[in-house]
Amino acid sequence: MGGVRVPAQIFLWSLSIVYLFAFASIYIQVPGLFGDEGLVPVHLQVAGVQRPLLEQLQASPSLLWLGPTLGLGPQQALEIICLLGVLLSLGAVLLGALRDSLVYLCLWALYLSLYTVGGDFLHAEWDNLLLEAGLLAALVAPCALLRRISASSHHDPVTFWLTRWLFFRLVLCTGVSKLASGDPSWWDLTALSRHFETQASPTPLAWYAHQLPDWLSKLGAVYILSAEITVPLLMFFAPVRGLRIGAFYIQVFHQLCFILLGGFSLLHLLTITLSFSLLDNDHFSSQKKKTKTKMVRTPRDRHRTAWSQFLLSCLSFLVKLAVYLLVLFSAIKLFKLEINWEKKVVTSKTTFTRKSFEEFVKQIQDPTIWVGVLSLTWEVVAALLKCVCARGVLNKLSSLIQWAIFTAAAAAVFALSLVPYTAMAGMSGGKILPEVRKAYGAVEKYQLVSAYGIQHRMVPPAGRPEIVLEGSADKKTWTELNLMYKPDSLSECPPVVGPHQPRLDWLLWEAAVGEHDQNHWFTGLMQRLLEGKPDVVSLLQVDEAQYPFSQTPPAFVRAKVYHYHFTRTTEDGTHPQAWWKRQYVREFFPTVHLGDPALNVLLSDAGLKEKYPVQSSPDTPVSQALGLLRGHVRGLSGPLVLLTLFATVASILLLKALFSRPRHPKGPKPKSTSEHRNKKPREAHEGSEKSRAPPNRGGKKDNSEERKQDSDRSPPRKRK
Repeated sequence: MGGVRVPAQIFLWSLSIVYLFAFASIYIQVPGLFGDEGLVPVHLQVAGVQRPLLEQLQASPSLLWLGPTLGLGPQQALEIICLLGVLLSLGAVLLGALRDSLVYLCLWALYLSLYTVGGDFLHAEWDNLLLEAGLLAALVAPCALLRRISASSHHDPVTFWLTRWLFFRLVLCTGVSKLASGDPSWWDLTALSRHFETQASPTPLAWYAHQLPDWLSKLGAVYILSAEITVPLLMFFAPVRGLRIGAFYIQVFHQLCFILLGGFSLLHLLTITLSFSLLDNDHFSSQKKKTKTKMVRTPRDRHRTAWSQFLLSCLSFLVKLAVYLLVLFSAIKLFKLEINWEKKVVTSKTTFTRKSFEEFVKQIQDPTIWVGVLSLTWEVVAALLKCVCARGVLNKLSSLIQWAIFTAAAAAVFALSLVPYTAMAGMSGGKILPEVRKAYGAVEKYQLVSAYGIQHRMVPPAGRPEIVLEGSADKKTWTELNLMYKPDSLSECPPVVGPHQPRLDWLLWEAAVGEHDQNHWFTGLMQRLLEGKPDVVSLLQVDEAQYPFSQTPPAFVRAKVYHYHFTRTTEDGTHPQAWWKRQYVREFFPTVHLGDPALNVLLSDAGLKEKYPVQSSPDTPVSQALGLLRGHVRGLSGPLVLLTLFATVASILLLKALFSRPRHPKGPKPKSTSEHRNKKPREAHEGSEKSRAPPNRGGKKDNSEERKQDSDRSPPRKRK
C-alpha cells in the first residue's frame, strides 16, 4: 500500500467536522436534557458526593467533577465542556496546525466527559463510535513534540491501519446483526419496504422510496446485505489496491443513500470518515509520480519492463474481476436472484437457513482475526524497513523509537478490540486470552474500543410505533403536543433533521416499543411538562405559537402509542393530501397531574426526586458570558444553528482558498518571444559595429579586463 498522508489528513479533517456537529448539537440541548430544570438534572449526580476528586475521576471519568473546584455549577460545567469542544474542533477544521494528537486527545476527553454523565441520551452507537474514532485520531495525527525531534513519520501506516480495522468491524458487525438477530423482515428481504417509514428520522425522499415496487425493495435489501457482509470480507484487506478503492466507493454510495433517505446522523458521517482508510496517496494525485532514472536503458531492458508491467496489470485485472464475479455469484446463489422477463422484475429469496448462517459466522471468526494480524504485521514490517533505511544516525534512531512506541500502541488497541469484536452475534470469544479480557475490563469505562451491531432494532411489522403526548386543562378536552422532529402530525412533511441530533425525539422513538417503567427519564419529561419548564418545552417546540400550552402549562398529561404508516399514491399517481396515516394501539403513560401520588412514586423510583436543595450558581463573569451566549441561541432550532455554523465554516474555507492562491511575483514582466528574437540580431549587429571601430593608437592602455576579453573574442578583420 502506498503512502497514507493524504487520506489520513482527510480522515482527521472529516472527524473534526463530526466533532463540531456533535458538540454544538449537545450544547443546544443541555438545558432541556441536563440543566437544573431539565429532564435528568445533572446536579443530582453531583449533589451529596463527598469522595476526593481523584477517586471520583477514577470511578466516573468526567471533567464535570472539576466544576465545583472552579466555582462552576453542573450545567455551566457541561456548557463549557461543549463550547471548548466546539472551539477545538472548529480550529482543527480551519487550521491544519491544530490537527495535532494533543487536540484530538482533548476532544476525546471532552466527549467522554459528556458521555459519562449523559445517561441514555448519550449512549447511542454513534457516541461509542465517535469516542473510539477520536482516540484513533490521537494516534494518527502528528504530534508537535515528535515533529520537533524528527520529521520522519514512517509509523503513519501502522496507526492509520487501526481506522481500517475499526471500519471493518463496524460494517461487518452491522451487516451480520441484521440476520443474526433473527429479524424476520431481513430474512424475507422485506425490510426496506418497512424501513423507510420506521427509521429514526425519515426524510421526504423516504416517502417516495416507500412507493417503490416490492421486488425492487427486496433487491435493495440484497444489495445492503452484500455490501455489509461480502464486500468487507473480500475487499477491505485485499492486497490488490483496486479492490480497496472499489470497496470505498461502494460504502460511500451506501452511506449517501442512507443520508438522503434517513437523515443526516453522526453514524453515517462517521462511517464515511472511516472509509478513507481504504485509500492511499496515489488515489488523490492527478498524475502518479514516476521515478526517473538517469541510466540509459537498452531497448531490451525497456521491452522487459513493459512486459512486466503489462503482466502485473493483467494479473491485477484478473484478480479484481474474479472478486467482483464472486460477490455477484454469491448474491445470485444465496438470494436466488432470477429475472422474470415476462413481468420485467427480478425475484429474490433467501436460500440459506438461520443455523447455516450461524455456522458461517463462527467459521469466519478465526480467519478474519488472522487476516487482521497478517495485515497489521505487513504494515509494521514495512514501516520498520523504512526506519532502517532512514538517512542519518539520529534520524534513524528517533524513527525506530517512534516506530516501537506506535507499534506497541497499535498492537494493544488491536488486542483490546478483539473482545467486543467476538461479542458479535453468533461468535464466541472463548479463545481470547484472559489477560486481554482483564485489560479490556479495566479500561472499558474509557470507551477505547466498543462493540457494534448489538443494538440492532427490529423492524416492526405492524408499522412505526410513536409516542404521542397529550395535555389537557380540564381532563376532558385533550390536545396533542407535537414535537418538531417526530411525525406526529399526519399532514406535515417529514422534517430534515441533519446534522442536528435530537436526543429526546430519537429516545422517544426507541421507547415506543417498550414500557414507560423501562425508561425512567420519561417520568421526568411528564413532570417538567406539568411544571411548564421552558427549557424542556424548547426540546418539543422552539416556536411558542406551535405549542398549545405556551401561556399556561397543562393541568393533566398522558401518553399514547400509535402505529404510523406512510400513505400510498393513488391509482392515478397523484400525491395524497397526508404524508402519514395512523391507528391507536395502547396507552403508554397514565393520566397524571402535579402532586399526584403515583407520579411522586415514579419520580422516586427513577431517582429524579430532589434530595438536596438546588444551589444557585455564583454570579461570575463566566456565568454572565454563558448566559449571554445562551440568550442568543435560545429560540433557534437545532438544524438552523448547525446549518448556520456549517455555512460559516464553508465560507471561511472558501475565502481562505481564494486568498491562498499563488500570486505572480512582482518585477519586470518577461519579454515576449518575438521581442527576444528581435533583440538577438540587434545585439549581433552592435557587436559587429564595435568590432569595426578603429584601434586605440594613442598609446593609452585599456585597464579594463572585460574590454580586453571582448577585443580578443571579436572576429579578426580582413585586410584589404
